[in-house]
Amino acid sequence: MTLRVYVPYETTALSLGADEVATLIRREAERRGMDIELIRNGSRGLFWLEPLVEIATDEGRYAFGPVELDDVASLFDAGFERGAVKHPLALGLTDQIPYLKNQQRVTFSRIGITDPVSLDDYRELDGFKGLEKAVTLSPQELVDYVKESGLRGRGGAAFPTGIKWQTVLDAPGEQKYIVCNADEGDSGSFADRMVMESDPYMLIEGMSISGLAVGATQGYIYLREEYPLAHELLNVAIERAYVAGMLGDNVAGSGRRFDLEVRLGAGAYICGEETSLLESLEGKRGVVRAKPPLPAIVGLFGQPTVVNNVLSLAAIPAILSEGADHYASYGYERSKGTLPFQLAGNLERGGLVELAFGQRLHDLIYEFGGGTRSGRPVRAVQVGGPLGAYLSPEQFDVLLDYESFTKIGAVLGHGGVVVFDDTVNMAEQARFSMEFCVAESCGKCTPCRIGSVRGVEVIDKIIANDNRAANIELLEDLCETMIQGSLCAMGGMTPFPVQSALQYFPEDFNDSKGA
Repeated sequence: MTLRVYVPYETTALSLGADEVATLIRREAERRGMDIELIRNGSRGLFWLEPLVEIATDEGRYAFGPVELDDVASLFDAGFERGAVKHPLALGLTDQIPYLKNQQRVTFSRIGITDPVSLDDYRELDGFKGLEKAVTLSPQELVDYVKESGLRGRGGAAFPTGIKWQTVLDAPGEQKYIVCNADEGDSGSFADRMVMESDPYMLIEGMSISGLAVGATQGYIYLREEYPLAHELLNVAIERAYVAGMLGDNVAGSGRRFDLEVRLGAGAYICGEETSLLESLEGKRGVVRAKPPLPAIVGLFGQPTVVNNVLSLAAIPAILSEGADHYASYGYERSKGTLPFQLAGNLERGGLVELAFGQRLHDLIYEFGGGTRSGRPVRAVQVGGPLGAYLSPEQFDVLLDYESFTKIGAVLGHGGVVVFDDTVNMAEQARFSMEFCVAESCGKCTPCRIGSVRGVEVIDKIIANDNRAANIELLEDLCETMIQGSLCAMGGMTPFPVQSALQYFPEDFNDSKGA
């Protein structure tokens, strides 16, 4: 009987030696005369256990990890093909690992289970079920489905996805576009990459459905240049989707057309902003456009355009296949559904955790993340990327939903969570925020272009104890100017981490620790 062995083919796992482990497993099996089928699946998102090796048994898949080269022979010696064996790396049934078991995986239900580019694997786990339903509905019915689900954009603005689609559907235009923002540049964020590397057909299906909903016949995935593996796998999956009739002139037998291709970005953080992305996609310098008009009305090449990020579009297949009410049954108040939170920084157990909105930040940090890897107390957590506020331990009981975060002057953003222990200097973190804006500003508006430069200078004076009180007051005024006067969120949100550091960690700006 052939033994099925799963070893991830995903960036994090590969960086930790998954390719080498897979090669050695194959060689060790040959040496012992064992017949194995080695499957390169995606990652489950348990990054502290990568490379995570799984064995298929009658009871389910058993996990072992993190597996290093020196561990491979001992796994065979222990008879790991039986699954439930005594070995230091044995973790039991994969789906019973608490980190996985305690999640609510909706969008990420297939992540790490399948061969990412296998159409058969995707179909076996309800893949294209949503698209097949979508072709039986009218565009307005599709848009209404998304409205009823309560899905909001999984980015900084959290704008209702269905409202954006309705605008594009109603806008006159002979050509309409679907643009996927896959320029995932936030620190501590990797959920988009995991979708594209571990379940690319889900994104393709979501974009096809969105095209049918608004009457768009062309889609583009604007991909972060630093994601070569995602680029490789997306292109393979798109090619196979065309062959299977899920893209092209007759999508799922509907008689309607939707074409899709990947375009690489040029490494600019500002191109995560939708209008700057559109400028780049048109072959221009990535500079923010003034709004109005909105991209939904005048977007790519001046035509009505849906611009959604990966997580928004990836949620669409489940909404169609399982029903809008089912998706909306997850979540809290106006924050419907789930969000894949990405745990990074100084954490014992970094990785991806998909939860329904409404859980506590404290539980995410300690029950899933396990506290700091250094063993020291958590001092600060930044949620929502480099433009998100720094939160202090007194705020860790905040619920993980959009409105609760807004009330405390913070943002959930893309769900990236970066943890710092008590050795962090928050004055230096505030400086980094301004310095990041200096490097990444598109330069179009003065508050962002000049304000960030002046911000670095003022924080340097505060750290050097140069007229500290007056410069703190100046920094506060500068932050307000950037918030009120910047053209987009790059300059408008850069002050958030600075203001939060001043408010919750004033000692780092006022004593010898900050000097």
